Amino acid sequence: MALVTTKQMLLDAQKGNYAVGAFNVENMEMVMAVVSAAEELNSPVILQTTPSTVKYADLEYFLANAKVAAQNASVPVAMHLDHGSSFELAMSAFRAGYTSIMIDGSHSEFEENIRITKSVVDVCKCAKIPVEAELGKVGGKEDDLDGGDGGYTDPQEALEFVQKTGVDSLAVAIGTAHGVYKGEPKLDIDRLAEIRKVVDIPLVLHGTSGVPDETVTKCIERGICKVNYATDLRIAFSKGVKEVLDKDHDVIDPKKYNAVGREYVKEYVKSKIIVCKSDEKAK
Repeated sequence: MALVTTKQMLLDAQKGNYAVGAFNVENMEMVMAVVSAAEELNSPVILQTTPSTVKYADLEYFLANAKVAAQNASVPVAMHLDHGSSFELAMSAFRAGYTSIMIDGSHSEFEENIRITKSVVDVCKCAKIPVEAELGKVGGKEDDLDGGDGGYTDPQEALEFVQKTGVDSLAVAIGTAHGVYKGEPKLDIDRLAEIRKVVDIPLVLHGTSGVPDETVTKCIERGICKVNYATDLRIAFSKGVKEVLDKDHDVIDPKKYNAVGREYVKEYVKSKIIVCKSDEKAK
């Protein structure tokens, strides 16, 4: 089937008390792995690329991979711009054909975040392309994204932000961080519950690689409808490639080691689909 938007995916997840896994992809093999895992478990799925990823290749390169994967898939697949760092990049992804856009104005002051988010929403709304935003700041560092020590989302600010921007989903900061954790993250689950009380759109959890599965489950129970995974996919793919190269220093065919990396990613994604409880939820 053709690529779909994240709009109905996340509304269905919200109604059904589960989440849709959103997986950052860096190459063709990772796209194949994520979609194959989703098909095996009959789950909707979201592919994502960050600004640094599309800088490495191009929006169109990754979108082309996603389109082919979606066309051959039996489950809904969306293509999402993760952490769109500017209005210009968000519009480039919109024009290229991405079916979901994130504009991340969380590094700006509250009013400026509202302004830039609403500007993206106003454009995307005409084509019914959903927009995700972030309020508060998810900490940590990954690629060009540096959230520092982070900053928690205030529930009342979240309500005002959603009302003024018309955004479709909201990434909240409750203690997660991008990249590799140095210790077990401590999430403010109570804060998430307070945000859920006043905000009725789907909520998104970023920086989930390394967060214990039971903690993710608690977040889903309190309103998270989209769960982002990035770092652990890179680790899984690299582990598979290294395993082949360590065993056979003479191997020169990229297909041989990339195939193992792909399988490692696939198994990881399947495990997280189960955590999100989106298996058998494809429509």
